[in-house]
Amino acid sequence: MQIKEVMDLVLPYKDKLFRFAKSMVGNSFDAEDVIQEVLVRVWKKKDQFVEIDNKEAWCMTVTRNLSIDKIRSRKSKSTSNIEDFYHITDNNASPAVALEQKDALSNVMAMLNELPENQRSVMHLRDVEGYTYKEISDMTGLSVDQVKVNLHRARKTLRSRLTKIEY
Repeated sequence: MQIKEVMDLVLPYKDKLFRFAKSMVGNSFDAEDVIQEVLVRVWKKKDQFVEIDNKEAWCMTVTRNLSIDKIRSRKSKSTSNIEDFYHITDNNASPAVALEQKDALSNVMAMLNELPENQRSVMHLRDVEGYTYKEISDMTGLSVDQVKVNLHRARKTLRSRLTKIEY
């Protein structure tokens, strides 16, 4: 099998894989590293990859696992947190509005980062990427019921924390 044939199988998922990796690792540079490693793994297992029924789920699972590895290796090297690498700027907003938005985003990101890993990744896969419960189950190795429970708990936790914020 040629590299072009393998890339044609993976390229339809590249944007979702990148967004998922970036949401987990917190920055584009590490997300690019993760996706590059995913492509290397696909190439190394190209013969088995062709046999896989749900290639997208397999790629998402590999992306999730490599992202977790990247976060763990970063935490072992330093004590910085994921939100330290997540920056959004708004060129149209005034400095006061931009500061308020940055504080609000920091609060939400901190709340998201406090969620257990399963809840955080299930919430991203369902609410951001739009996967079904079954697809998320295939990607994470959790049962469909566990996916629903993790999603419910993540949403409930965020909702209760967001309602306690005073503006």
